[in-house]
Amino acid sequence: MNVPDIEKFIPSLDLIYHLGLYLLAYVALAVLLVSILKAKFNIKTAYSRKIYHFLIFTAAAVLQVLYGLPAAVLMGVIVFLWVIFAVLKGKKSFFYQALAREKDEPYADRFIIIPLFATAIGGVLSNLFFPGFAFIGYLVGGWGDAIGEPVGSRWGKHPYQVPTLFGIKATRTYEGSLAIFIVSTLICFLIYRFYGYQLQSAIIYAMVCAFVATLVEAFSNHGLDNLTMQLSAAAASYYLLT
Repeated sequence: MNVPDIEKFIPSLDLIYHLGLYLLAYVALAVLLVSILKAKFNIKTAYSRKIYHFLIFTAAAVLQVLYGLPAAVLMGVIVFLWVIFAVLKGKKSFFYQALAREKDEPYADRFIIIPLFATAIGGVLSNLFFPGFAFIGYLVGGWGDAIGEPVGSRWGKHPYQVPTLFGIKATRTYEGSLAIFIVSTLICFLIYRFYGYQLQSAIIYAMVCAFVATLVEAFSNHGLDNLTMQLSAAAASYYLLT
């Protein structure tokens, strides 16, 4: 990797000065929201975790489109540090409780850390190999995956087992995967139409991209789908549209 490739990820001091406090406040509000939902309303972790997931991925996509990759990286650093701090505090932190799935015990910590790194790696690889399309991966991963688990948790009747680590049994459901496909199709369609593609082309391309992302997610190792969904959606969009 050459120096310009590295430099394009690094936020400038001017960007940190102008956006840093706003991004810190946004992440803090997202943390506060899911913490309150968990502490006061005792919502299922499948919901609190994915609400946070949705808020962070959406903001990253908006930041990258409006301000460029370094802005998304800056928010990613803030998110990374906050999540690590929550893991260090453990169950004393309501934010940790909002992220730690009960079904991942006794390795709930690891299944917070692994997706955190998977998200970062997915973002880096998407921007290195498919520049200009990475934000699509953010939105497909952020919205599609964010709806898949809650739908599967609430309405899933047909589970299937997926690869996992540490001996933890992990399943997804066909209902959750269908929800991922539908939401991902809608996201891609809206993006493609916004960028000027004809209705029929936008529908076909959106369905292809969503199908690829959904299929990849279905076969992804538990904890690594943040990486694979981002990368597959960005790659599919790149090859469909260029």
